[in-house]
Amino acid sequence: MASHGGQLADYNVKTGGSEKIGKVAPQIAIPTAAGTGAEVGRACVMSLLDGSKCVAVNLNMVADVVICDPELTLSLPPRLTAATGIDAMSHGVETYCSTWDNPPAAAIGLDAVRRSAKWLPIAVEDGSNRQARWEMMMAALMGGMSLQKALGGAHAMATPLGELHLHHGTLIGILLPHILRFNKGHADAAYADLRDAMNVPAGQELHDWMTGFVSSLGLPTGLAELGVDEAALPTIAEKAALDHLSASNPRPAQAADYLTLLKQAM
Repeated sequence: MASHGGQLADYNVKTGGSEKIGKVAPQIAIPTAAGTGAEVGRACVMSLLDGSKCVAVNLNMVADVVICDPELTLSLPPRLTAATGIDAMSHGVETYCSTWDNPPAAAIGLDAVRRSAKWLPIAVEDGSNRQARWEMMMAALMGGMSLQKALGGAHAMATPLGELHLHHGTLIGILLPHILRFNKGHADAAYADLRDAMNVPAGQELHDWMTGFVSSLGLPTGLAELGVDEAALPTIAEKAALDHLSASNPRPAQAADYLTLLKQAM
């Protein structure tokens, strides 16, 4: 805004506004949670005054300098550690399964998953564990880098749900198991690698493991626990189907599919 003027909504990727973004003011990005990976991203998500989410995406918005200091996350409470950490993990999961072909981003995303599966429970249990905080900061950074491979249905649903003023990472923790179940059979090679990275026991479904993992971190596993009204789901499903992140989900999904998923996630 400092270099371009106008309104935030003028740069919405969904309306073609992001194409107007040129050279921006210098940025130094310092994350204070290990989650979004936004510090290395080309995108920013903004909450507008009407409650809607506006996403701007352009390589010109990549920060000039990024300082990732896990010391800044030592005081993050367990619940936020868990919710932001699940977001970092989900970036690796969904980008690894996405239909876009980007082997370097895939490799980075898979490592983000591996680190998160091992170290997130430790960071939640003992926030003073410096190695766990360092590992999760790296997982979040890697998750942000892997976004170049695009995301999928869980994030497509989480964006409109976030307009209800619900925490993004918490929503992702609820939605990710359902999209993993929905995509089964459409990303078999990716699922095999993810199972190995997460150390999922033989015979256990990936989505079941993820539900248990989220629950073990003390996070909710149903939208009803967040106070979501089922009457709002059809509108959210329509918005999810139109979200640009839905296009890279391994299994094509329409509004009706998202409505079914959202009802199951209640």
